[in-house]
Amino acid sequence: MIGRLQGVLLEKQAPDILLDVAGVGYEVQLPLTSFYQLPEPGSQTTIYTHFVVREDAQLLYGFITQTERSLFRQLIKANGVGPKLALTILSGMTAQQFVHCVLHDEITTLVKLPGVGKKTAERLVIEMRDRLKDWGVGNTPVTDKLTLAGEDAIFAPPASAEQDALGALLALGYSQAQASKAVKLVKRADMSSEQLIMAALKSMI
Repeated sequence: MIGRLQGVLLEKQAPDILLDVAGVGYEVQLPLTSFYQLPEPGSQTTIYTHFVVREDAQLLYGFITQTERSLFRQLIKANGVGPKLALTILSGMTAQQFVHCVLHDEITTLVKLPGVGKKTAERLVIEMRDRLKDWGVGNTPVTDKLTLAGEDAIFAPPASAEQDALGALLALGYSQAQASKAVKLVKRADMSSEQLIMAALKSMI
């Protein structure tokens, strides 16, 4: 089991990164709530990981905090929830917001996430309620502003910000129509890729 990686961040293209650890490059997928707390490429960083072995692949999922990783591990224990869907859920809302949804039976919020139908949302609430009751974060409203590092900073907008945002949303399971509509709704000329993606995600919750 690979539980933690510390090294130099070589590349990042949401939701994937390449991390150099003692000369070995690890490809890791992160939920966007963790991804946008990462430093710039070339910087040292530490991430907590969950290693998944399948017949056709070996996959690493990364998280900025152990709390996020713990919630991811609880999610993939739920019936019908695999790593990809768990990653999508934690990209669409913070760990605190998800716990709030579960503890307050907010089915309508959960079904707005890609891949989460009504039955899946109801099952998540039932299965996760007891596991999350002692987390102590259930009173954070889902409508609260996400407090991600650098979210309010002013960036020079890259030429491909819109394409980056669309690519990240598609990778998380949103349809082309959903992604395009959300990006167009929130797009501003001064937005970076990070700001555009997070604004689009929040517009769909």
